[in-house]
Order: sequence, then structure tokens, then C-alpha cells
Amino acid sequence: MRRVAALFLFIAFAFPTRAQEVPLVADLSSHLVAITTGFAGTNVLLFGATNGPGDIVIVVRGPTGDETVRRKSRLGPIWTNRTNVTFNDVPSYYRVASIRPLEEFASPELLSRYQIGFNNLRITSADQSLSAEQIAKFRDSLIRLKSEQGLYEQGLGAVTFMSNRLFRTELSFPSNVRTGTYVVEVYLIRDGDVASAEIVPLNISQVGVSADIYDFAHNLAPLYGIVSVLLALSAGWAAGAVFRRV
Repeated sequence: MRRVAALFLFIAFAFPTRAQEVPLVADLSSHLVAITTGFAGTNVLLFGATNGPGDIVIVVRGPTGDETVRRKSRLGPIWTNRTNVTFNDVPSYYRVASIRPLEEFASPELLSRYQIGFNNLRITSADQSLSAEQIAKFRDSLIRLKSEQGLYEQGLGAVTFMSNRLFRTELSFPSNVRTGTYVVEVYLIRDGDVASAEIVPLNISQVGVSADIYDFAHNLAPLYGIVSVLLALSAGWAAGAVFRRV
């Protein structure tokens, strides 16, 4: 709590000149999330100030990549993957936080323009073998799966105003979060339009032993495979020796 209070005092007293010049000021308590061997997820505080009334919307986007959604169907006594759709440029992490429902202060056109909200994410597929309705069902399944994994969230009410100007929210990152550069977008919306915006980078990376193992596995894959096999054989031999003595 002392750390949070100090951050808000810093905003209130260190940023008054800038807050008068621009409508919105925002920053993170940390710009680096370090993933170590025992990483179990973490929270990062986002804080800021405005020069007047308005609604704050925060959007966090993780590194993008291709995602394949598979649908299983029963073939006799077993279940098999019968249909799959690959979506392109899918954010690995996506979170929206606002103080009240988006539709109460932002138009559908504005939300679509800035890709705010699950329905406005431009997740597309080049698959031409399925109808648009079928693609939409796979898209809904992708968002549902990401939400169940804790990687997608629409946190209405997650933004808290500490006064007329100061605001804060906690950004939660689960243990299965992907490494890379994240983009934190902060929007100040007034009279149905974006009055100001801030973009704050956040880096999530592996450090320590886990980072060394990751680099070893990816940069020296053949040697990593040999070492893994030798370690497995050694463990098996040691276990066999112990049980023989018993």
C-alpha cells in the first residue's frame, strides 16, 4: 500500500505541469516482468492522471501469432480432430479494463476503429473451405479458450478513480503468459471520442536459470536433445541402482 500511495503522490506532485499540457498521463509500476523458474503469475500496477473528466479505457495486447482451433467429432468409439481453422495475427494476450460498460460512452464505430473489446478484435482466417458462419463459431471458441486460460479478459469496473484526476488498475498476467513485448494502450474518451491516448511498452522475458535453459534448447537444439536423453538415462540408472539395494 505504501508503494501505491507513493506512486500516486509522484503523479500528483511531479506531473502537474505536464498534466496541464496534455489531457492524459499514464505509466506502469514496472516495465519488466521477469519469468523465473518458480514464476506463478504476477500483477503490474498501471496508474495515471487526467486534466479533467472522461472515461478511461485500458487495452493490453501481447505478441501476435497464428493460432489453430480444432473441433473434435466422434468416429466410432474414438474422438478425432475432424475440422481445424488457423487464425492469423492473434494476440497471445488481450485485456480490456474500463470503469463502466463500453457501450455507455463509446460508439460501435470508435470501438471497432481501435479494436476495443472481443467483438472488435480483427482475428481473421484465410481458410476458404468453411462458411463465414462456421469461421465465426471457431473464432468464438478461440476467444473462449483464451479466456479460460486467463489470457483474455474484459474487466469492466477494473479501473478505479482515486480522485477526479487520478486513476489506477491492476494488470494480471498468469503463469502461462508468453514472453515478448506487450503494448499497453490507455485511452481518455470524452464526448464519444478519443481525447488523448498513451502507449506504454511492457516487456515479459525469462531470466536466470529458466532463461539459460530456454536459450540452450532453442539455439542448440541437437545438443539439448542429447543432454536430455543422457540425463534421463542417468536418472533411470540411478533409480534402478537404489531399488536393487532395497
